[in-house]
Amino acid sequence: MCSPEEEALLQLEEVFSATLGRINSLVLQPLFTDAPEPSDPEGRKCLQLLQQLYRSSQQLWEVTEDSLRSLRERLRHPDTIGLESLLLLRGADHVLQVHVEYIESYTNCVVMQAFQKAAKRRSNYWRRQRKALRQLLWGVSAEGPVGTALVQALRQPLTYHVQQYVLLLQSLRNTMEEHHPTQELVVHAATLFGNLQSFMRQALDHAVATQVLWRTLSSRPREALCTPARRLLQDSQDVPVTVTPLRAERVLLFDDVLVLLQGHTVHTFDLKLVWVDSEQDGCMFHLLTPEEEFFFCSKDPQGQVVWQWKVTQAVCQALRGKKDFPLLGMGLEPSKPPICRSMAYTFLAEGRLCQATYEGEWCQGRPHGKGTLKWPDGRNHVGNFCQGLEHGFGICLVPQASEDKFDCYKCHWWEGSMCGYGICEYGTNQVYKGYFQEGLRHGFGVLESTLQAPQCCKYTGHWKKDQRSGYGIEEDSDKGEHYIGMWQADQRHGPGVMVTQAGVCYQGTFQADKIVGPGILLSEDDSLYEGTFTRDLTLMGKGKVTFPNGFILEGSFSSGTGRGLHTQGVLDTAALPPDPSSSCKRQLGLGAFPVESRWQGVYGPFWDFLRAGCPGDLQEALLGFHVQSSKELRKSQEYLCCERTQPDDSAGRMEDILEELLQHRDPEALQQYLSKALSNSLHPLGKLLRTLMLTFQATYAGIGANKHLQGLAQEEVKQHAQELWAAYRGLLQVALQRKGQAPEEEEDPETRDQQVYGLMLPLMLPSFYSELFTLYLLLHEREDSLYSQGITNLTLFPDTKLLEFLDVQKHLWPLKDLTLTTNQRHSLVRDKCFLSATECLQKVMSTMDPREKLEVLERTYGEIEATVSRVLGQEHKLPMDDLLPLLIYVVSRARIQHLGAEIHLIRDMMDPIHVGGLYDFLLTALESCYEHIQKEDMHCLPSPWDSGEPW
Repeated sequence: MCSPEEEALLQLEEVFSATLGRINSLVLQPLFTDAPEPSDPEGRKCLQLLQQLYRSSQQLWEVTEDSLRSLRERLRHPDTIGLESLLLLRGADHVLQVHVEYIESYTNCVVMQAFQKAAKRRSNYWRRQRKALRQLLWGVSAEGPVGTALVQALRQPLTYHVQQYVLLLQSLRNTMEEHHPTQELVVHAATLFGNLQSFMRQALDHAVATQVLWRTLSSRPREALCTPARRLLQDSQDVPVTVTPLRAERVLLFDDVLVLLQGHTVHTFDLKLVWVDSEQDGCMFHLLTPEEEFFFCSKDPQGQVVWQWKVTQAVCQALRGKKDFPLLGMGLEPSKPPICRSMAYTFLAEGRLCQATYEGEWCQGRPHGKGTLKWPDGRNHVGNFCQGLEHGFGICLVPQASEDKFDCYKCHWWEGSMCGYGICEYGTNQVYKGYFQEGLRHGFGVLESTLQAPQCCKYTGHWKKDQRSGYGIEEDSDKGEHYIGMWQADQRHGPGVMVTQAGVCYQGTFQADKIVGPGILLSEDDSLYEGTFTRDLTLMGKGKVTFPNGFILEGSFSSGTGRGLHTQGVLDTAALPPDPSSSCKRQLGLGAFPVESRWQGVYGPFWDFLRAGCPGDLQEALLGFHVQSSKELRKSQEYLCCERTQPDDSAGRMEDILEELLQHRDPEALQQYLSKALSNSLHPLGKLLRTLMLTFQATYAGIGANKHLQGLAQEEVKQHAQELWAAYRGLLQVALQRKGQAPEEEEDPETRDQQVYGLMLPLMLPSFYSELFTLYLLLHEREDSLYSQGITNLTLFPDTKLLEFLDVQKHLWPLKDLTLTTNQRHSLVRDKCFLSATECLQKVMSTMDPREKLEVLERTYGEIEATVSRVLGQEHKLPMDDLLPLLIYVVSRARIQHLGAEIHLIRDMMDPIHVGGLYDFLLTALESCYEHIQKEDMHCLPSPWDSGEPW
């Protein structure tokens, strides 16, 4: 059974459908058909608005027809078709949207006076249609303007229709039983069309007010402001208000902009970028925009409330993009616009942002959050902002003036300038990786030429205000030069060491990039010159040359183009041969560059990070980040993005690191923790170690791999171990502080050295081992060559001959274990005696840890004693006189390459606690064997075939 309300709805839809049909045929179609095309832009715009209104009217008629069909079906089959089948209920949102579009199209025509202008073009036609218009609506005067009649003809039927919708739906809701299946649909539809009624009334009022405004404004502001969709919400002529510190004769609030009029000057402010300060002072409230902030002042509190409420709701409406805010005094709770928004804006005021367009997140009138800033000249900045300034990680492209190239900065920013770690790819085919301060390179950094650069050069060191200053390394591959030393104002200045690709080394003083004063020059053949030089290291002035054979030439030196080197002095040929350590092994740079201050630019940011309490958001800025490859670098410039290895949740990760650190404080767990931390590129200790590795490779690899720099490298590695241990202790104190626990007591020097050499050094040494061991190889190349020759000669002999030559007592020879005849034992046995000790000693090359190397040596000594004890049938402790020849035998059979380099590296890196102990004794014994094998009598051994014994 159908309700009376449903029947009334059917009649309502039938009448409205017929009315829409007549409006389309009698009013809308004649407005833009059979009329000449307007020649003026305003006329063409009105024609477009009328055409849009016609399309909206057609859609409204189609929806009404669909609703009518659903009502007829319901009334025809009430038992089988339920109430929910009605389009007004099941498709209420769609029906509402069609009505809203029609209202917007209609009010656009009202604002632009499209009906009046169209009627004026065909005035004779509309005079003849007055009778037809009177059939559509009531109250049309026979003498009134046609345009007004047209406005009424399209407004009255719709207003009445929506009003009846609301009444009938409310009546239907009241007649329904409680918990009826379709009650919720009816309530929803009634609410929607009730809101539509309010919206339509408000939209029509705003349209009329806006139309009146356009008629009253002068031509210049009207042309600047007038658009079909813009609606006037408040006028200061209705509710007076003044603006300070800006001056304005009139204030207009539209649904999309706030306008201040001063004479012919029009200031517009996009409402999406207007913030209303919630705090108010009497009859005044505060407004914020991207480039201005001002106060609205009213004569009375009521005016202030009206303006603040209207502006606030207009901002909300603009952000939502819907014209549906409630009317003042309706009792609804006012909306509050969000403080944070995402918008685009082009700055106009003079300053660094003039003509720049920012697109991204805002807060209180300032760029805040993630965003993109673009200037007309091609500059781009993509990254994080805080209160209007670049702050946090960002990528900035800066075009070069002369060429189609860019400088690309991937850096951390602080209050508008680069500060912290960053990577910059210059258009000059150079890449800088390091620290910035106030927009300039400052602190530690690496500047390197790319493969495309015409000159290949690399600087690793310290910077001050965008210039190389302090300790730094420069390698110029084109010139074949490697400089280690001090810099000032982008020039070599102070003590320095120069190494050339030819093996020539110079140590002296530089001033303004020039060599000044006396210095030391070491040539590849170990000739030593002490005196003064020219810029290209040519001998000039007074000096002394010490030749490798001991001759000394002292006097004055000079040179000229094509004349070679000239000298006048005394050649002393009676001098004794020099100590090899005076020239061949002379170490440069020691004392000139205090090891504790060389790389403060690397240690400094880490300690800044600790003093700040290890905040996760500063980890990248202070400790750096890593870009995987040159391909990623190019991609970051092309797409303004940077794939960094640093995870997003850096703060949470830092908490986990400190928590894990507290859980691994006992010795065994600590060793495992430090090993894991140092190998992890995301751990603060791992990041610090990788930067130190970079400096070490820059200094001692390539041209820098020179034997005269071994001393510098050795003390640097030890210093790094101390700094890394101090860094761990610093992290531990921060972790304890975060937990509210008491800090650990300061270590005494002995305990600290034990941890540095016994724990940290063995863990971090593998990271530097390749370059460091190469320096040891070069430094001990001569001795290792003699040693290798001696080993080669000793290898020619069978075991018994070698044991006999080394004066090993025969009762210690381990031959009785071999199942061979006496003659075979004396002639054929080779590499069989003390085999376990020999194999054990060979393992010294399989580890980089000095402590493990010493343990190998200890086990080797144990294997020798165990073999001797087995031969004698009782436990036997070997005195030094017996141990040394046996150890020489084992060393000769182990054939360890570069044993001299191994011995000296072990001694230099050995834990000081072992000095004077067993390990020191065993290392001294091994060193004695090494020196003994180098002697000439090992190179002139009797031939094994000289023996009279049978083979």
